[in-house]
Amino acid sequence: MEQPEEAADAPDAPRPPDAPEPSSDAPEPSSDAPEPSDAPEAVPAPAAAVPDAPRGRRRGRTAALIGAALVLGLVAGTCAGYLVQAGREPTPLPPLSQPVLEQDRGKAPAPLSAARDRRVKTDGDLRELLLDVPRGVDPVDPDEWPEGADGWLDLAEYANGFEETGAAFGDFLRNEFRRAAVTAWDDEHHSVEIVLVQYRQEEYMAASEASSNGQYWAEEAGSESWAIPGTGDGRAYVLDEPETEPGYLPLYSAQAHAWRGDIAMEVWMYGSKPIKKKTIMGLAERQMERL
Repeated sequence: MEQPEEAADAPDAPRPPDAPEPSSDAPEPSSDAPEPSDAPEAVPAPAAAVPDAPRGRRRGRTAALIGAALVLGLVAGTCAGYLVQAGREPTPLPPLSQPVLEQDRGKAPAPLSAARDRRVKTDGDLRELLLDVPRGVDPVDPDEWPEGADGWLDLAEYANGFEETGAAFGDFLRNEFRRAAVTAWDDEHHSVEIVLVQYRQEEYMAASEASSNGQYWAEEAGSESWAIPGTGDGRAYVLDEPETEPGYLPLYSAQAHAWRGDIAMEVWMYGSKPIKKKTIMGLAERQMERL
């Protein structure tokens, strides 16, 4: 905060307003005067108070006058409107009886079949919408991965897959988590995990937000990505560089995120060999076709 120009040029100890101007004919101080060190110290003038933070701008008198004029105008308009309405003849009400409307005698449209009614499909067993385990490949051993042994992940099990488990649990609870289905398998060089997370979506599009969140972290990890056809904004990612740790083989990874309706899809792949684009894209496309 800039100080006023007068304060910048002021002496250390301001002269009282009634004190006379110093004269050049004034006698010099005698040698008997006390040394400066023995003289009482001058009390500095108090500095101008500087606020810690800028205060809010005042409304000012003009704004107050305008507000008062608006209130008076509303009161006057209400009174004038009441007087005008009171002098008018009352408007007759419409009769209570109404003509009878003829009902349509045609046939009602046939209900959608279960194959065409997506709500019937997604409200059923969510596990049936997951991709089947490829032939010749065994599913993940339930003893090694008990969370998805029956194909379901409850909220606690799903949140446990995140680094900040507690925060993730609270976020998914607020986002109206409904249920999650999972399948996984291992082949010679890669492991695959597919998760379908369904939300209630009574407040907002939580499935879309979940897909966007997964895509954000995939891009932060430094991945090459491609759009998944037929999914709008779905994308597949392959990590540019494998994760390395002393004593272990390099770990390559890929993932895909998309959504449809109230379901968010996650596809994860890990392995000791590089993962090709067509591999992760093929899994993501085939899984989305089942939704």
